[in-house]
Amino acid sequence: MGIREEVYYEGGPHIGDLILNILVGLTVVGIPLTVGAIVRALWLRYRITDRRISVTGGWMGRDRSDIIYSEITKVVIVPRGIGIWGDMVVTLRNGSRLEMRAVPNFRQVYDYINEKVAARNPQYSAK
Repeated sequence: MGIREEVYYEGGPHIGDLILNILVGLTVVGIPLTVGAIVRALWLRYRITDRRISVTGGWMGRDRSDIIYSEITKVVIVPRGIGIWGDMVVTLRNGSRLEMRAVPNFRQVYDYINEKVAARNPQYSAK
């Protein structure tokens, strides 16, 4: 029997990211952005629990990254879509970064992650 995890958020990127990029795609310059948004909408999934952050993505959803909160040293958010959704960059102890794009309710998710990281990583401080 596995360890029980309480799921805080599970799902894909914000639908507004897809809608906005489809509108931008009506111009020739915006076509690559539209393709990227469609791929994210189809195959990118986030799962944030009380133990870890899991991101499944890549072509056909074949790549998966799992991060435990004690390995996180820094979290940065950038609002997009007039602040309705945002991007998040999580930096780990080894210097690697995980970028999460178009996260719905990103401010609440950021607060939840900071709370979990601070509890498991005493030298962490949210800036």
